[in-house]
Amino acid sequence: MLGRSRRSADDPFLLRHIGDVLDSNRLQLLKEDVNQLLLYTGCKRLVRIRHFTIGRGMNGRSKAGPGSNLTLKHVAREAGVHPSTVSRALNPATRSLVADDVVARVLQVAQDLGYRPNLLAAALRTGRSRLIGALIPNISNTLFSMILSGAAERLASAGYSLVIADVGDEPARQLELTRQFVARRIDGLILATVRRDDPLVAFCVEQELPAVLVNRAEEKRRLSAVVSDDGLAMQLAVEHLVELGHKHIAHVAGPETTSTGHLRRLGFTQAINSHKLGIEPSIEPTKSYSREEGARAAEKLLAGNDRVTAIVAANDLLALGVYDILREKGVNCPRDISVIGHNDMPLVDMISPPLTTVRISHQEIGRQAASLLLSRIQGDETVQRNVVLTPSLIVRESTAPPRKIR
Repeated sequence: MLGRSRRSADDPFLLRHIGDVLDSNRLQLLKEDVNQLLLYTGCKRLVRIRHFTIGRGMNGRSKAGPGSNLTLKHVAREAGVHPSTVSRALNPATRSLVADDVVARVLQVAQDLGYRPNLLAAALRTGRSRLIGALIPNISNTLFSMILSGAAERLASAGYSLVIADVGDEPARQLELTRQFVARRIDGLILATVRRDDPLVAFCVEQELPAVLVNRAEEKRRLSAVVSDDGLAMQLAVEHLVELGHKHIAHVAGPETTSTGHLRRLGFTQAINSHKLGIEPSIEPTKSYSREEGARAAEKLLAGNDRVTAIVAANDLLALGVYDILREKGVNCPRDISVIGHNDMPLVDMISPPLTTVRISHQEIGRQAASLLLSRIQGDETVQRNVVLTPSLIVRESTAPPRKIR
């Protein structure tokens, strides 16, 4: 009869054989318990395990530690279903094909076991990373966070994740980061950065990279876009001021290189002309959608011009810059000058005075853009579409009847 000898839990041979015995999950054992409670024979063969301790989930299932090699088969065995059923249940895009109670059971088992899908292997197998890139010009602008929130919600329901890059306004940087996204095998792009004629759009078309534009469009319409009706927005703003009695209305315009700046300026001019006010409107362009540019433009508009009674800004950040100059000059809003913004950013109802502004459907823009992109990725959408959503005017306390002009 062979003698028995104890071996250390640090012995690689011992640990290898424990792995052989427990090869289904290659569970991580606590070494102190192994030292105390495993008995080995002199011929280096495991004969009995009296007791061992493994990390467990709430229901007692063995939970995998770091570096474990759990597969769909392990989840399927624990859940009592076929591996293909597990695959469908874990994929949000195919989950509807599986009965609700089975989905719940599979998700619970996967959680208890600590199972995580091997995304790299899935990407190699399917040719898709299930990642969508989003390029935005300014991550601090809450307009874009709301749009991306709607997009992420829609993408998540189809099993995709959103990767966001804050790329600023430099076309060269935007193009370089897009190339990096392509190198990382993203499946598509959401672009909030484009100009009216943008090389980034040409790059996406040349690379046959599925992409969709949000908030801004480009003149050649080479990619689908989801935008708000900028012309109607300016019409709503001007009509509101005219109904209050204003005639001397000025416009702080957005950058002419963007569709929003161009179309809102055009819409403002058309709205003023349609009311036949008999007064040439004052328009001051800006180089960027920023508070600083809004202040600069407002100061120039008001310099030597004491007849302006209202200012329509191309977005809320520009309107905040207008507020800064009015406060600096001791001009009361709205008693002396009324102000209207555009976008209805969060918290503009909390400033003093609360800002009258044009509201656009931020999250709906994101949701519809994501749907267009998913259709493009799946090959269901081949024709470029330009979706235009209807804005609304939110009247607060920054507009009032005009002061009397001497």
